[in-house]
Amino acid sequence: MSFRDDSEDGRDLRKPFIHTGSWYRMGSRQSSSIISSSTQALRDGSISVLFCVLIVALGPIQFGFTCGYSSPTQSAIMSDLNLSLSEYSWFGSLSNVGAMVGAISSGQIAEYIGRKGSLMIAAIPNIIGWLAISFAKDYSFLFMGRLLEGFGVGIISYTVPVYIAEIAPQNMRGGLGSVNQLSVTIGIFLAYFLGLFVHWRVLAVLGILPCTILIPGLFFIPESPRWLAKMGMTEEFETSLQVLRGFDTDITTEVNEIKRSVGSTPRRSTIRFAELKRKRYWFPLTIGIGLLVLQQLSGINGVLFYSSNIFASAGISSSNVAACGLGAIQVLATAVTTWLVDKSGRRLLLIISSVGMTVSLIVVAVAFYLEDVLPKDSLLYSAMGILSVIGLVVMVICFSLGLGPIPWIIMSEILPVNIKGLAGSVATLANWLTSWVITMTANLLLNWNSGGAFTIYTVVSAFAVVFVTLWVPETKGRTLEEIQRSFR
Repeated sequence: MSFRDDSEDGRDLRKPFIHTGSWYRMGSRQSSSIISSSTQALRDGSISVLFCVLIVALGPIQFGFTCGYSSPTQSAIMSDLNLSLSEYSWFGSLSNVGAMVGAISSGQIAEYIGRKGSLMIAAIPNIIGWLAISFAKDYSFLFMGRLLEGFGVGIISYTVPVYIAEIAPQNMRGGLGSVNQLSVTIGIFLAYFLGLFVHWRVLAVLGILPCTILIPGLFFIPESPRWLAKMGMTEEFETSLQVLRGFDTDITTEVNEIKRSVGSTPRRSTIRFAELKRKRYWFPLTIGIGLLVLQQLSGINGVLFYSSNIFASAGISSSNVAACGLGAIQVLATAVTTWLVDKSGRRLLLIISSVGMTVSLIVVAVAFYLEDVLPKDSLLYSAMGILSVIGLVVMVICFSLGLGPIPWIIMSEILPVNIKGLAGSVATLANWLTSWVITMTANLLLNWNSGGAFTIYTVVSAFAVVFVTLWVPETKGRTLEEIQRSFR
């Protein structure tokens, strides 16, 4: 049975949640007399793809703002609402609990109503959650708001990298995929920076803005052509791909390759867990889960969520300012990765990143161990404080060069199309479950023994070097269909 035959009986199964097929058809030659200036600008495929990426990048900015919010607001929220350290740790980690629920459903939502529809669904609880936090009078509204934010972020964390990977040309996929993590770091930095100047309630209101802009923006970008092809919507699939590549671009080769890939997968839209035992499924899923779990076990969220406290324990008086500086450094380092990833490749950057994190975490752990035994008025004690801060900065830079952005890129590239919903949900859930454990325990571990906490993170980073070296393939310069065929 041909692709077009398949499409006829699959066409009515699912429709895009947000259907925007009409506006970009105005760019066709038949309607050239009524092309507006804004539509004319989208005739360049790279501009069109970049525009789409910038719109959906508002989701990861929301993601980052949620992650960074708990750092500059800790003392103020604990004071205003009379929370204990344990209760605030719960508040910090509840976004991860909500994200786990969002992650479980993210793959199926994205499969049933499309990538754009799932982002629309994710934006609404984020807005409600920030409003609940801004008006909180006690921990109940605070916790509820954090859970709602987390649910939305869990969906965003899966959907955005998948959407970017599915719309990007193969020679731009790594760089555009890195925009996902770059946007997360921008969100973190904005939370740190704005937290220096505004009250925590005002900061929560400002958190509404990314999703408020995202919702109308989704009506101006096309749905993922690969999702449309999988759903059997042939005309919409070809139109979406044409506007993404430019109206003057010949897309015949890419269309045929996507059709062959979709045609070679089982018609049944769901897959049993038992079928994941086949190597073509379990091997890429293991790589995806492994990278996303190691990303969190490295302790990065513990460092970012509670960076102000970590700097204070290192003897830095202006700890919130230092945390803001750390956020800015992370943005710059991730921007470098966006430029490098399609030149040097994913695998090499992951190895360099993991090795650099291992070395820097050893330095931080040793510095904190020595601080515990040195007199606080000694010159060497002050030197250890500076050394630990330098080590943390280097750790964040190294994380941003590889282990931060690249696991999401690889996860979105290697999962076969017919298990992407289920496997993507499992991998994203594993990431958020690990993130919750780290966020919940980081503050407690750092208060117990800072050197011991960073020793644990060091061991994980060292294992990440081994994992990447032995099992992670290079995906640079290959189409999604080529990557997924290599696992068969």
